Formats: sequence, C-alpha cells, structure tokens
Amino acid sequence: VRGDGWYVGNRAPLAPSSVMRLPIGAITPKGWLRHMLQLEADGMTGHLADISPWLDFSKSAWASPTGEGAAGWEEMPYWLKGYGDLGYVLKDETITHAARQWIDAALSSQREDGWFGPRDLLTSINGKPDLWPNMVMLNILQSFYDRTKDPRVLPFMAKYFRWEMTVPDEDFLVGYWPPLRGGDNLESIYWLYNRTGEKWLLDVAKKVHRRTSKWQDGVANLHGVNFTQGFREPTLYWQQVGDANLKQGAERNYQTMMGNYGQVPGGMFGADENARPGHTGPRQGAETCSMVEFMHSFQMLTRVTGEPRWADRTEEIAFNSFPAALTPDMKALHYLTAPNQAQLDPGNKAPGIENGGTMFSYSPFEVYRCCQHNVSHGWPYYAEELWLATADKGLVASLYAASDVTAKVGASGASVTVKEETEYPFRDTIRFTLALEKPTAFPLYLRVPAWCHNPSVTVNGKAVKDQAKPESYLVLNSTWNDGDVVELRLPMALSVTRWEKNHDSVSLNYGPLTFALGIGSQWTNYGKSEKWPEWDVRPTTPWNYGLVLDEKDPVKSLELVRKAGPVADQPFTPETAPLALKVKARRIPAWSMDSLNMVGELQDSPVKSDEPVETLTLIPMGAARLRISQFPVIGNGPDAHEWKPTINPKLIPATASHSNPSDTLTALSDEVEPTKSFDLSIPRFTWWDRLGSAEWVQYNFPKERTLSEAAIYFFDDEAGGGGCRVPASWRLLWKDGDEWKPVEASGEYETARDQFNKVTFTPVTTTGLRLEAQLKPNFSGGILEWKVGG
Repeated sequence: VRGDGWYVGNRAPLAPSSVMRLPIGAITPKGWLRHMLQLEADGMTGHLADISPWLDFSKSAWASPTGEGAAGWEEMPYWLKGYGDLGYVLKDETITHAARQWIDAALSSQREDGWFGPRDLLTSINGKPDLWPNMVMLNILQSFYDRTKDPRVLPFMAKYFRWEMTVPDEDFLVGYWPPLRGGDNLESIYWLYNRTGEKWLLDVAKKVHRRTSKWQDGVANLHGVNFTQGFREPTLYWQQVGDANLKQGAERNYQTMMGNYGQVPGGMFGADENARPGHTGPRQGAETCSMVEFMHSFQMLTRVTGEPRWADRTEEIAFNSFPAALTPDMKALHYLTAPNQAQLDPGNKAPGIENGGTMFSYSPFEVYRCCQHNVSHGWPYYAEELWLATADKGLVASLYAASDVTAKVGASGASVTVKEETEYPFRDTIRFTLALEKPTAFPLYLRVPAWCHNPSVTVNGKAVKDQAKPESYLVLNSTWNDGDVVELRLPMALSVTRWEKNHDSVSLNYGPLTFALGIGSQWTNYGKSEKWPEWDVRPTTPWNYGLVLDEKDPVKSLELVRKAGPVADQPFTPETAPLALKVKARRIPAWSMDSLNMVGELQDSPVKSDEPVETLTLIPMGAARLRISQFPVIGNGPDAHEWKPTINPKLIPATASHSNPSDTLTALSDEVEPTKSFDLSIPRFTWWDRLGSAEWVQYNFPKERTLSEAAIYFFDDEAGGGGCRVPASWRLLWKDGDEWKPVEASGEYETARDQFNKVTFTPVTTTGLRLEAQLKPNFSGGILEWKVGG
C-alpha cells in the first residue's frame, strides 16, 4: 500500500507510510475494552494524584514555570502519558481538565534556549542533561496536540529540538537511560517533521541516532523496559535512510530476546528487572512497565512497517499477560507478572527474582514507583490503535474490539462510520456495519492473525472468495453503501505449544488465548487502607500438576467449554471467564514452592507420576492472577524423569518475635552467603518495622542437635539510607525442655558489619536455639545468614 492518504503520514524523504494513526477521538471503544478503560479511570490510575507523592502539583518541578521543585523525573510524565489519553478516549472532562493543568505547566516552563521542564535535569548526569524524562513529556504533547490542535505545541517542540542541536555530542544522550531510549526522542522528531516539513529536524534525527545505543548491532541492554522501548530504534531510523538491514533491526532484536528469555506463553520475556542468563523459566517475571511499553512499540511498528505480525504480538500481551498485572478492579498492581505464579505474597524473592523487596503482591503505592505510574497508557493506547488509516485512502481493522470509528475515506474524503460488534477474543465473529452519506469506493483491510488458517468473510450475506493467509490482510475493495454489513469470522482452533528450550514443557491455546490452571485463592489485605488495599494472594487448591496428553495428537486431550450468555464487562477474572479448557492431569508431589515461596523451577518432561488422574479446569491466562500456564507433561515410559524435590532439605524451620512480610525466615539457613551487610541481591530476614525493641528469632530443629558454635551475618542498610542496623547487642539461648537458657559463650558477641560474627560456646544438645537482640534506638535490624554447628 503506497500513496497519499487523508491523514498525517511520512513526508519525503522518509519512507512512505502504508498505514497511519487516526486522530484521537475518532475511535470510540465499546464492550469489555471500554469497561477496562472505565475501571482504570475509577481505579488507581484515575486517582493516582491522591496516592502518589510524585504527583503533588503544589510541589512538583513539572508544575513550576521555572522548573523548580521536587519529583522532577519520570514518574509524573509516565502517569500523564496514559492519564491524558484515558480522558481523551473516554471523553471524560474531569480527567482531561486535570491533565491539562500539568500540560499547561510544562508548556509554560520553556526557557528562551528551548529547554523545558525541571531545571535539575539540565545537570543531573555529572553536570550534563538527562533527556529521558522530557522524551516522555513529548509523547504527552503529541497526544495533546492530536486531540486539541493547540497552537503552542509545534513551535514548543521545534524550539526544544533546536536546543538539542546545540548540545555537544559528548554531552548529548549520556548516562544510563537516555542513550538506551533514544528511539523515543527519534519518534517525536519524525512526528513533528511530518507536521511541519522543516528539514533541519532530520539533522536532529541523525544526531539522535548517532548518540543512541547501537540497537542495530543487536540487543544493547537486558533491562526489561530498556529493551521494550529501545529494540525498535533501528527500524524507526530506517524510515530516514532506507537501509534494509536497519528495517529488520527490530525483528532481529525481538527474536534474539524472545529466543533466549521469552520461551514462555503470554508474549513477554523474563526480566525482573534484567534478563539474566540461567533465569529463563516461566517463574521469571516481567515488569508491568515492560508490558505496556512492548505493546506501545508493537503498535508503533505496525504503523512504521505495515506488518500485521506486530498487531498479533500486541494482542498476545493484552489478552494473556497484561490483565493479570492488576487486580480486577484496577485499584492495585504488582511489579512483576510471571506465567507460573502460584502465590503473590509481599515477601522478598531475591535472588530468584533479581531485585529484593516486594515484587509479587498487589499494591497501589509507591513501592511500585515506575509501574505504578507507567501502567496508565496500556489500555488507552490500545483503544487508540484499533483502527488505522491507509495510504490508499482506506481503513485497517488492526486490533479487534467492539468500537465505533469515524474516518475520511475514498478519493473525495467522504466520512464513513463503521460500527464494530464483537466479543473477540472470546468469540470468533466480528460484524462491521458501515454508515455513509453516499456510495464511496475505498479499501477495507481486515487483519488475519498468524494463528488463523481459515478466515471467512461475507458482505451483505454473500461470501467473499479471498485466499488470505495467516499473518496478512484480507482486502475488500468495493464501492460501499450506507448500511452495508461485513461479517468476518476468524475460526479459533485449540493448539498445544511445546517449549523445547524450557524442558519440553507445554502451554495450551485457543486462538489468541493461552490457558492457565484456575487456582483457588485467598485474598488478604495486609495494608492499612480499606479504600486502597494491598493484597497478599495465597493458593487454596493444588497447582503442581503435569498434563496427561495424547502423545500423537495432544489437541485430542483438550475439551473447550463455553460459558452461556454474553461476555462479561470484566472478563478477566476466574468467575467471569467466558471460556474454559478441560484437560487430564496428575499431581507431581515433589514439585513445590521453593524457599522463597516461588513456584519451583521446571524440570525435564516427560515426568513420572503415580498420582491419580484428575480433570483440571483451565481458564484464560489473563483471568488467572494465581496461575500455572506452562506445564510439565506426564509420561511413564523409559524416557520419563523423576522430579527432584524443590525445597533445600538443609533449611531449618524458624520462628520470630516479628518478621517483616516482605522478608523471609528461610533466608536464615538458605546457604546463600552475603557479600556485604547491605546485600539486596539475596533473601533476608528483618524485624522491620520494630524500632529500638528487644526481639528474637529461633531455630526449631526437627530432632535434637548438639551445637557448640554459631555465626551470624547481620543485615545493615545504612549505606542505602534504610532503617536497619546491626543490633546494639545480642545473645544466644538454648532450649532445655520448656525453658530457654543462655549458652555459656567463650567470647564476646560481636556486631560487626560485612562479616560473619562468630561465637563458640559450651556444647548443648537441644531442639531449639534462640537469638535475642536488642535493637539500636530508632532502628530495626535483621539477619542475612545464620550458621550453626558443633
């Protein structure tokens, strides 16, 4: 498809656009998608200004005409990027008015030289400018202009890009984040060029590409969000220089990352927060930030290349991974979502997860600082990309959802409104009804997903013969009349995906949906707010199953069950899921949670099991917050494997006077040695938030042990500005019957940082050893490792 359409596409010398974005407001989402947007407005994103300390307008550097104040980094723009578009899509004046305050403030903050926003950013990277937060604000201004045509925006952006040209190369796109995400800056430059035609902007684009990390040479960084934003940059720059190798850059990077770290269902890859060699299984999580930025990149690449594969990939995340990142009411989210995630407690998961702290439980608060704000644009951007315009003056149904779209089409630019009625992806039929003032000729493109092999279409009840292949567009060239009806059917088939790189495990699919075990759950609010609860979600039913599948034709083992009636407004819950799968399975008793309360690593299939065969009910993956979506396969032949126990048998049961729910008592004896007292890469136990008190922690031995020595490595986060210190003092006691007695120590109880504090004592034979600690005034304390011997 080439030519000039009715909407803004690429100007020469940029590669001609085959498809283009419609103006914001042209598409009105309906059905379940509209309900998701409304839940977002009523939930955390819509009320984040009441929750987040980074969104205090009275104190924010983003709200100051002189760029002075606090919280002047990415958090506010991250939120505003989606919050404003949420208001535009829903036509919600309360939201758009609130967003306008921030936008007006940013527009009034520009200096004479072109810089805008928080002034501290000008010198925050060793005296050089941090350009990353302004890249996000430029996205916001693009949407704002698209919706309002405010005359301030284009000259404002031009003035800023002229400032970028004045920055010496050695000071431009420096630091960690800016060069990796330079593609965001590049996209905004092309956006402005296509609206003004000022050729000097292409020189700015050359400079940005020159200073951006070399994504054209391969994966430049393994940080999840850096990848999901940065991987597309070569393909964006291809538009300017026409190098075919650059055009394929995004696809090469995608295949590399997914081939190594994305051998899991749901469309994501494991990066918590960085992808790590050896951590490639389905229990590795993806940041919510990574999900929404990956979807955004896919939507952008759909427009840049015209290739439908990127829309397929958008749907895979939107239907399977993204919904479970938030609670069903969208009042909280968790930092990481994994394909296999059977417990969502606030405990520390490092080093199973790269970062320490609360990664799995649901919370609306700042502990999830990046994702808490950046989640906002996931559903609004999705709704804005349902329909695209084409260069040959037609329309593309790119992402399927119930909606109305009004657009200019045909040689005369006639207005057409298309009403799209569907319950996709839970049903396979999509009905389009056209409304026109007069007969108009234009092409209508309908995307055929890669998983669909036998699409069919009728126009006014008459079948259309078209040999559309999977991952292509079915093109209807016609002179359309008012009231014409197009009915597209995308037959969905059951399928089994075998993940050879992940121990020959499998996942089960129906069309674009992957299915997960629906695990019973108990939700407990561990926070202090009833209005904005924080949820600890625990399983109430078994999850450790391997599937019993027909070896020659695994699909024969699956039974699809449809729920009667219309699809629910919120279909992504276990109770409202419109579809289910029935499949046979056996328990694998040795497959359990590990010491971090994470699902144990997968092991090679086929797996032996003598447990009775059960019939499991699986639900769509996006509806399952607790879920197993990548399964071992049961087999009893000579190639079947015994499952090795998950739990380290050397772990010692422990109890404490108090244990912070974000930490774990298993850290005491997990045999993971610290490198320093401020080691956040490993599990820890702390008494936080007890301050200055007398506390204890004890080992409870399953049988008597004779002991004469102990070594304790205390946790101390003074180096990070935290509230834990080595204790003021401590001692050991042993259990003698029902009485606790001090051991007879032969030396001092030392409290040194960054080392094991060892003590020897007269041998005792006991079933319990207790450590009593007096915490320092106004501080808490904790332990990274506690060794005992004799």
